[in-house]
Amino acid sequence: MQLSIVEIAKPADANVIVGQAHFIKTVEDVYEALVQAVPNIKFGLAFCEASGPCLIRHTGTDAALENSAIEAASAIGAGHVFIVILGNAFPVNVLNQIKSVSEVCTVFCATANPIRVIVVEEGEGRGVIGVIDGSTPKGVESASDQTERHAMLRRFGYKQ
Repeated sequence: MQLSIVEIAKPADANVIVGQAHFIKTVEDVYEALVQAVPNIKFGLAFCEASGPCLIRHTGTDAALENSAIEAASAIGAGHVFIVILGNAFPVNVLNQIKSVSEVCTVFCATANPIRVIVVEEGEGRGVIGVIDGSTPKGVESASDQTERHAMLRRFGYKQ
């Protein structure tokens, strides 16, 4: 058994969702969930097929984001893993819709941070055993940090 860390390359302003599903139908169903959740959403989606021809299946509404998703899925190379790279939406806008897709088993992360995926390889297969999302905490928020957090959520339109 061999462990490796795979750094996910993505556009600087993009968000990433990494998950695992169980069926080739995932590609079409996640696509439909995303386009129904956010009008004019820009994203790329790639899914690592785990049997048969074992292809990386893909789709999206933006060619560059779709290529980024394909590259990330290729780097991870683990069966039934899917990658969504979002261009003009936050994961909070689509996460529940993705989790409600019947083929989705789990979501490992949803982030704009730098992300590293911990992959285990054994024999002919690979699997994701976890993710490293961003950096470790550097302290505890102060009163001014809390004020800024509250203001940011209102600037983004998530609170009033």
